Amino acid sequence: MEGWQRVFVLHARPYSETSLLLDIFSESDGRVTVLAKGARSRRSNLKGALQPFTPLLMRWGGKGEVKTLRSAEPVSMGLPLSGTYLYCGLYVNELLMRVLGQEIGYSALFFDYLHCLQSLAALDTSAEPVLRRFEFSLLAHLGYGVDFLHCAGSGEEVSDEMTYNYRQERGFIASVMPTALTFTGRQLRAFNQREFPEIDTLRAAKRFTRMALKPYLGGRPLKSQALFRQFQLPVSKPEE
Repeated sequence: MEGWQRVFVLHARPYSETSLLLDIFSESDGRVTVLAKGARSRRSNLKGALQPFTPLLMRWGGKGEVKTLRSAEPVSMGLPLSGTYLYCGLYVNELLMRVLGQEIGYSALFFDYLHCLQSLAALDTSAEPVLRRFEFSLLAHLGYGVDFLHCAGSGEEVSDEMTYNYRQERGFIASVMPTALTFTGRQLRAFNQREFPEIDTLRAAKRFTRMALKPYLGGRPLKSQALFRQFQLPVSKPEE
């Protein structure tokens, strides 16, 4: 890839004495691993710019799995994520790193990701609805084609007050036995619209996306979730 692309850095780690190895999410090529030679040297004009949540323009080249950065420049200042919203951004980045294959284009998802970060940066309330919308968007772009509006058993449209049991690779089957896999028709309609006006619907959405993403994530836990739990732990006061 020799032309300029809009990108975000998902993760950056030191490589050799002065370089960085970057996992990036690009508008046209999806997730790409790029070696930024000399990016950590004192004379580098990119020092501090190749960070998550900073909109960038970037060019790279090479034929191997790891590309070589040709040039990069920030489009604007980094999006101001802090506290809880920073951990939410790290969670979204880790999701993309874990589930997206290398160099597979997801142009529409790139803009869903950008909108997610912009929404997190502008929030002063719960981030949960923003995260759930992005998770549903990610599942759709991965080809997760579950039908939220029809019963997989009968083909009939879901009824708001009826309960439906989720069957992986099949969809939702009408059921009167409530389990951790059961959702109401009203909740399923909310999932389809990606709108969560009530707390029970929001909690149900989180329960569903956790189940639906599990096959893509495998057995390894997300590091960002562990960091977030540590962030939420109360700080003990020193003894007087």
